[in-house]
Amino acid sequence: MVKLDRRYIERLSELYPTIADASTEIINLNSILNLPKGTEHFITDIHGEYQAFSHVLRNGSGAVRKKINEVYGRTLPEKDIRELATLIYYPSEKIELVKKTTELQSEMEDWYRVMLYRLIEVCKYVAGKYTRSKVRKAMPVEFAYVIEELITERNDIADKERYYDSIISTIIRIGRSDSFIKAIAELIRRLVVDHLHILGDIYDRGYGPDDIMDCLMDYHSLDIQWGNHDIEWMGASVGQRACIANVIRFCARYGNLDILEEGYGINLLPLAQFATKTYGDDPCTHFPIKDAVSVGDEHELNVRIYKAICILQFKLEGQLVKRRKEFHMEDRNLLEKIDYSNYTIEINGKRYDLLDHNLPTVDPKNPNALSFEEEYVMERLESAFKNCRRLHKHMELLLRKGALYTVYNGNLLYHGCMPLTEDGRFKEVEVYGKKYKGKELYDYLDILVRRAFYSHDQEAKEQGKDILWWIWCNKDSPLFGKEKMATFERIMIAEKETHEEKKTPYYELLDDEKVITGILAEFGLEGPHTHIINGHVPVKRGDTPTRCNGRVLIIDGGFSKAYQGTTGIAGYTLIFNSWGMRLVSHEPFTTMEDAVESGRDIHSDKVAAEQYPFRLTVGATDIGQQLREQIEELEQLLEAYRSGDIVEKNKRRDWFK
Repeated sequence: MVKLDRRYIERLSELYPTIADASTEIINLNSILNLPKGTEHFITDIHGEYQAFSHVLRNGSGAVRKKINEVYGRTLPEKDIRELATLIYYPSEKIELVKKTTELQSEMEDWYRVMLYRLIEVCKYVAGKYTRSKVRKAMPVEFAYVIEELITERNDIADKERYYDSIISTIIRIGRSDSFIKAIAELIRRLVVDHLHILGDIYDRGYGPDDIMDCLMDYHSLDIQWGNHDIEWMGASVGQRACIANVIRFCARYGNLDILEEGYGINLLPLAQFATKTYGDDPCTHFPIKDAVSVGDEHELNVRIYKAICILQFKLEGQLVKRRKEFHMEDRNLLEKIDYSNYTIEINGKRYDLLDHNLPTVDPKNPNALSFEEEYVMERLESAFKNCRRLHKHMELLLRKGALYTVYNGNLLYHGCMPLTEDGRFKEVEVYGKKYKGKELYDYLDILVRRAFYSHDQEAKEQGKDILWWIWCNKDSPLFGKEKMATFERIMIAEKETHEEKKTPYYELLDDEKVITGILAEFGLEGPHTHIINGHVPVKRGDTPTRCNGRVLIIDGGFSKAYQGTTGIAGYTLIFNSWGMRLVSHEPFTTMEDAVESGRDIHSDKVAAEQYPFRLTVGATDIGQQLREQIEELEQLLEAYRSGDIVEKNKRRDWFK
């Protein structure tokens, strides 16, 4: 035990001015140590799929349904359990549906009464693993007193049933049933999942990343590990032009330009006008839009925007790798490798024909130079991204709750990979002239990311902005993990051999126990119950999400619709509760309306990743360690009071009287 400095103990005595105060807090903290560990929920690679994400968040990857089954599994039929689950997931929508299908007011009141009693029982059950203080803090203010009365046993009341029934009858009579049900349903969801981990890639592909970010802003307890797609948006938000081009390209590619225009208010009119003027007679055959619902003129415009932003991206990335020679990415300066006399390009010693020869804005003598019109477009886009208040609000959440990695309750969480050599050692990676490896590389990149947003030194700020693009697509980036990002090749070259994005050695070494143990030790984790949890690479059909005898858990199974053909499912999530870890694989989500009307949940298969013979308590967690340290400090304060080194505050006041 570390002996505390006297000045620290005196400060502590300001918070606990008497022996009684310190003793009470020690008893309280010790009792918390013996409560069951809270449930952690891990989700990764959401890729803008808001409705599916919202549903998984609401049902806690099956954790909410599990609690309902534990309360009512033997007493209620499946139909009633499903209805109760739907009410907890979507209280507003379910209530409106019931109102539409219920003719008599008396029938509606009966429904309210039944559901209120059932919700109260579930709430009472899920609150049982927490202190009353924590449950009280989680309660919605408007109904805190009423909920506390209903879920707390009252031994001082003779006729308890009549007492509780009178409260529920009053709620119904005064027309507060809807609001009360919404409040208690939200409380149940909050108590079932104590903490949420988002392991990156909130953005790109799907239509609702902005809605996901709004949802996360209101979440009670979470951390975020940045994904490479999140980093790309972070770069765009600070005006990094290559990142801006990549963001717009993804939105155009997946038919989601509305995310920018309606979600974030980014004005794309200058880009649209430029694309129409420049490529108006171009069918843009080699720039097809994926999953697009647009037709006719709108579709043709979107295709031209897609081509225009792709060419801009190639130019901007070429400029960047020439300017940042320390990035060692000269091989990605592809426009300068084209032979414009015959529109061929040499890659890895082999020459290929380009699919598209219509490049009117590319000057063969200076291929990366922006035309006057392109420069105007980029100036407008850069200004729009840098001045978008909603986008910066979301980026602030990523900075406040996010990092490149997190160590939490014996687990190492990161999105992508650890840069390794082929023999499994930490690879030395050069960043701005100095080499870093392992944890040191993660920590330094984290610092550089924050400089892009907060530094007042212009050079440091520019380094931070450019490193965001480097993290997005460099082969040594811990968030990318491939030899190259083959965007140019996939669009401009037919031969698929050039499209391959070879993975770095990390993915070949995931079953090497020595390597995995070494990575965990690098971040201060030792022992058989420590794990690496990451996403980034979809788990293909037939592959397993667990590697290295369960020490590595890869939970990106294809949340994005774009991956579901490869994965065969709609993603993996992970639940870590007091009994162990449980991987959950999900079937594709239909719609929220379908879930409410039919009571259809996402069918989820659960696999025990690690099961404990005993129930984990708070004492076994990081918070438990912090509580033990607080107890040690308070015990030293008690000793100081009892030895007379420090006088209790109330006794001091008595003496002066």
